[in-house]
Amino acid sequence: MNPSLPAEPSPGRPLLAMRGVRKSFDGNEVLKGVDFDLRPGEVHALVGENGAGKSTLMNVLAGVHQPNAGTIEFDGRTGIVIPDEKSAQQLGISIVFQERSLFGHLSVAENIFAARQPNVLGHILRKELQTDARRSLERIKLDVDPGTPVEDLSPAQQQMVEVAKALSLEAKVIIFDEPTSSLTGKETQALFGVIRQLRSQGVGVIYISHRLEEIFQIADRVTVLKDGKWQGTTSVAETDTGDLVRRMVGRDLELRHNDAVAAHNPILLEVRGLSDLPSHSKALLKDVSFNARAGEIVGFAGLAGAGRTELALSIFGIRPRGGGEIYVSGRRVTVRSPAEAIAAGIGYAYEDRKEGGLFLDMSVAHNIAAAKLKRFGTWWLSEGRQSAVAAELQESLRIACRNTSQSVQSLSGGNQQKVVLAKWLLANPKVLIVDEPTRGVDVGAKAEVHNLLYRLSRGGAAVIVISSDLPEILAVSDRIYIMREGRITGELNRTEATEENVMRLASLTLPTPV
Repeated sequence: MNPSLPAEPSPGRPLLAMRGVRKSFDGNEVLKGVDFDLRPGEVHALVGENGAGKSTLMNVLAGVHQPNAGTIEFDGRTGIVIPDEKSAQQLGISIVFQERSLFGHLSVAENIFAARQPNVLGHILRKELQTDARRSLERIKLDVDPGTPVEDLSPAQQQMVEVAKALSLEAKVIIFDEPTSSLTGKETQALFGVIRQLRSQGVGVIYISHRLEEIFQIADRVTVLKDGKWQGTTSVAETDTGDLVRRMVGRDLELRHNDAVAAHNPILLEVRGLSDLPSHSKALLKDVSFNARAGEIVGFAGLAGAGRTELALSIFGIRPRGGGEIYVSGRRVTVRSPAEAIAAGIGYAYEDRKEGGLFLDMSVAHNIAAAKLKRFGTWWLSEGRQSAVAAELQESLRIACRNTSQSVQSLSGGNQQKVVLAKWLLANPKVLIVDEPTRGVDVGAKAEVHNLLYRLSRGGAAVIVISSDLPEILAVSDRIYIMREGRITGELNRTEATEENVMRLASLTLPTPV
């Protein structure tokens, strides 16, 4: 057994056993006889592509959905029926969702005991509330004042408050749904520490994540779902990433990395001395200089708040600059707006694709055409040509939709990201900046998105990838720039790039400017 893995809980009567669970929506069966069990003091991971049935299975357990068939045993009781969420909580089952459900203006204590505050004749007993909240916080070793407004906490601390809330309900089972999607590496490790404490206290933990490396750090066992079917349960110590991926997607993923980029390839993007306006309310960028060559994928790594997204927004004309120059193909360009950036040959796939990368209420075809409207008619969209090109890209990029007239908002996260990249493939920019390209997408879609980045670079573009997922940056990049506090602290080529070297440069203490 790998000594870095947690010791597996001793076999015995499970805390939870779901057998033969089936669930249909409008005649479409999304769970097809799924089995799942959980032991006391165990972390059991649940993995699968988007649409595999993970969330539906957990919603059955949480009382959100009622199964069409199957049985549930819980804490020694058989034939359990969970008609609603309140019943699940009364049993001792809680979910910590990816999107937090806290009230920012309320205190930590008020959030932990929302609608359950100790009171006499409707008057909240503040002292008892603080004491009870502090007891829940101490259980997970979270050192915050119970009276602090939740909006003043970091994302990781807010996540811990969700856990404290679950424990205040006397939870015996806690489900974590993509808990690290908005956390830094340090915050993720802090969360893992809490999960290990829960395990030592006999709480059963169900852990859902697309980040397979996390499964091997925190889980005891792992169950794989595919198309609503159980694909097997195994000890984490007896499997590996390749095995899990094969079960999840039904095939080996083909990752086609670029060949080494020749040093004589022309520089397509050069940034010299870029800085924020000193008067900017959140001035951060300081004298940033870098370049990217044709056919190259350049990664940007750094801790949260390092300035990577701010740099992208500045280059794309969204964030005002106080100084610095931008060159595209050796020509100095003026970029004061996204329109000027696109005209100069620069594209940007936003970190939040729903906020800045897509028109959610419009079709796949309209979104793909958005960055290259002139190709389909100067003053109006030629629907026929637009649909034909969009259909071609849909097929070649394997965008899962009924047809290109389908609304983008109905697609999965991975397919939405493919639409964003299809748009830029069609626009054919010289430089494409991609911010958090695979956040929230499953492992199969992640590999396909990476292959799209390779395709763009092989077509001659310079691709800049910003990601908080360090293994992703290491996997796709030809070179990596590391940022801290708005400045570049180092540059690594592919042979120099290791997690240790990146983190060392990301954590450098910078001299205070004179």
